[in-house]
Amino acid sequence: MRIGPLDVSTVGEWAPAPGALFSWHPSPAARATALAAPASTVPPSYVQARHLRSLREQADRGLDHSRLLIASVEVAGRCDLRAMTYVINAHLRRHDTYRSWFEYLDADHIVRHTLADAADVEFVATDHGELTSEQLQDHVVATPDSLQWDCFSFGVIQRPDRFTFYASIDHLHADGQFVGMGLMEFQTMYAELIGGNPPLELPAAGSYADYCVRQREYTSALTADSPEVRAWIDFAERNDGTFPAFPLPLGDQSGPYAGDLMGVTLLDGEQTHRFETACVAADARFVGGMFACIALAIHELTGAETYYGITPKDTRSTQADLTTQGWFTGQIPITVPVAGLSFNDIARTAQASFDSAADLARVPFERVVELAPSLHRPPPLFALVNFFDAQASPLSMMTKLFDGLTVGAHSDGRVTYPLSTMVGRFDETAASVLFPDHPVARNSVTRYLGALKSVCVRIADGGAAERARNAADPDRQAAHQR
Repeated sequence: MRIGPLDVSTVGEWAPAPGALFSWHPSPAARATALAAPASTVPPSYVQARHLRSLREQADRGLDHSRLLIASVEVAGRCDLRAMTYVINAHLRRHDTYRSWFEYLDADHIVRHTLADAADVEFVATDHGELTSEQLQDHVVATPDSLQWDCFSFGVIQRPDRFTFYASIDHLHADGQFVGMGLMEFQTMYAELIGGNPPLELPAAGSYADYCVRQREYTSALTADSPEVRAWIDFAERNDGTFPAFPLPLGDQSGPYAGDLMGVTLLDGEQTHRFETACVAADARFVGGMFACIALAIHELTGAETYYGITPKDTRSTQADLTTQGWFTGQIPITVPVAGLSFNDIARTAQASFDSAADLARVPFERVVELAPSLHRPPPLFALVNFFDAQASPLSMMTKLFDGLTVGAHSDGRVTYPLSTMVGRFDETAASVLFPDHPVARNSVTRYLGALKSVCVRIADGGAAERARNAADPDRQAAHQR
C-alpha cells in the first residue's frame, strides 16, 4: 500500500535488492553496562506493558509476536560509514527510551532497568559482505526481542550507486512518528556531516521516562466514576467486557501461524476527491466517512446493526512530547449505528463519535480494567482501524521532505496482536489488513476488503441520492453474506 512517499508493506514484500550489508549493534562494553543497569522506579507506559504481556502470551501459545517497526529510505551515493556511526550514536544518546530494558516478572509486575549515562550507549558497525535479498530480510527481522536491551538495530545496504538505510526498532521505543521525524533526524545529521560541516547540534529531546511518570500520575487520579472511565466501561459492556473482536471467522488460532498483509485500492484519485466531497456534505470529514463505510461493510457482511471499533491516537500533548521518541499511542472507542440510516446520517454519527471520544485516548483501557474488574484486557486479534493521511501532518511533511525518495514502513511478518485495518489516503485511497495467515482468516479478510471497496465506490460514484437513501440495503447484505 502506497501513501504518498510512503510504501507500507511486509518485509517480504519490501524484498530489498541484494547488496553489501553493514549493520550497527551494541559494543561489548555497552551491552555489559546495559545488562548491569539498576532497576528504575519509572514504570513502563501502559502501551509498553501491554506489548510485553502480548509478547509473553503469544510465546506461551507457540507464536512469534510481531514487534518491530522497520523504516527504510533509499539514498543516492556511497554511505560514509564513519559519519553514519556518529549519527546513529547521536540519535541513541539523544532519546532516553533507548537506555531502558524490561524485566518481566509476571503480567502485573514489569521492572524497568535504566542506564544512568547516555554516553554508555555505543553502537558499532559490522561488515557482513554481500547478501541476497532473502538474507537481508532475515537479518533485518533478527533484531532481538522486546525483553532484550538491544531490541533495536540499524543498517545500510550498499549498492553501486546508492544505499538503503534502515532502522529496525522494537515498538517499545518508537511509534509511527519515527518514520517521519526519526528518519528526518538521521537525514539532517548525516547530510551535515558529509557536506563537510561540524556535527549538527539538535535541541534537547523530551523524555519518554517523564511521560511515563506523568501518565501514571494522571491515571492514578481516575476512579470508576470518572466520566472518561464510565465512557470506556459503557463501550466495553457492549462488547463482552473488552475491545470488539473482528466480526468474521479467523479459523483455529490454537496452533502456530505467521502473519500476512493484504491490500486493495479502494478509490482512485477522482473517486477519492468525490468521496471527500460527500463526507463534507454529510457534515463529516474523511475519517468519519470512512468509518461509515467500514460500518456499512460490516453490516452487509454480518447484519450487525451497530458498528463498534477501536482506532489509535497519538497522545503527545506537550511541546516536549513533540521532540520525544517513544510509543505515544492511546485508543479511541468508536460507536456507529447503521440499521435504517443513510450514509449521510452514519457518517455524521461516526464523525461525532470520533471527535467526542478523542480525550479517551489518554485513558489506557488496562487502567479501566483495574477500576472495573468485571472487564478484561483486550484479547488477541481485537479489531483496530488505523488512518494514514498523506495530505495531513505528519505525513504531509514527509511528502515534502522525502520528495523523490523511496521511504518504507514495513511489518516484520510475525503474528499481529490486533487485527489491524490500515486506511491510507494520498491521491488514491487504499486499505491493507494485517491478519493471521490462516485460510479461514484469508477468506474473511478478502470478503471484508471486497465489501469495503464496494461501499466506498458506491458512495463516491452514486451521487447525492445514493448518499441520502437507506444505505444498509438488505439485498446487498444478502449478496455479501453468500
